[in-house]
Amino acid sequence: MNDDTTRGIRIRPGELSDAPAVLGMLDRAVAWMNARGNTEQWGTTPYSQKPGGVARVERYLTENDPHIAELDGVPVGTLVLGTGPNPQVSIPLADEDERFVRLLVSDRRHAGRGVGAALLAHAVAETRRAGVALLRVDCWAGGGGELVAYYERNGFTPTVPFLAGSWPGQVLAMRLD
Repeated sequence: MNDDTTRGIRIRPGELSDAPAVLGMLDRAVAWMNARGNTEQWGTTPYSQKPGGVARVERYLTENDPHIAELDGVPVGTLVLGTGPNPQVSIPLADEDERFVRLLVSDRRHAGRGVGAALLAHAVAETRRAGVALLRVDCWAGGGGELVAYYERNGFTPTVPFLAGSWPGQVLAMRLD
């Protein structure tokens, strides 16, 4: 468990019962992106209504290492760590142990509170605690690269670009040794 006292954010382990909160965050993220003209990153269908969306979130919460950020006991962000990239995406495997950010989403109703940055700092701490020196993430590289720049501001360095169909992606890495 982690408390980010500068922001009042508490980070706790996630569990299957968090699925409705995580789906709500994802649905609000899709609506927020769409309202700003971004229909390419996650499409236009609310995540909870996408075929396989609910099952994917349930797998994130049971088959990986999920973490929930809370403000005053209310979930406001989700981080899911795995031991490598999603096997359904054509991302080269690392040649060493790694932790991989499989999902990072913050509740748009709490934008600007540093929830995402606190969760990424937690990912760094968890990766170090595991004795692993490499933390990676992949993200959408379209839309002028704003999401790539976000991860760069949080200490990641772009490594491998990739395409998932016509969806442009970018892998970023952070060395912790």
